[in-house]
Amino acid sequence: MTRARFVVRGVVQGVNFRAAAVREATAHGLTGCVWNTEDDAVGLIAEGSAESLASFARWLARGPRMARVERVERTDLSGDRRYEDFSVSYSAPE
Repeated sequence: MTRARFVVRGVVQGVNFRAAAVREATAHGLTGCVWNTEDDAVGLIAEGSAESLASFARWLARGPRMARVERVERTDLSGDRRYEDFSVSYSAPE
């Protein structure tokens, strides 16, 4: 299993990005969470196969229809925390 934290910057709040990310991550068989950051970005943690994460990262670069993604930052994570599903969080997980 691979884990990564993503930060998506651009016009990504107020455009249904979090709900779309949940649907897309679930379709890719990923678990994790998504939240709005304090600096008008969207943060995500995703867990799954390397192939699924790569495909999800490509989707993040496009985002949902109303979004205007400027940049996606990825940080690979270590550890064994496992989410049971992919959901919206109202703050960044620790």
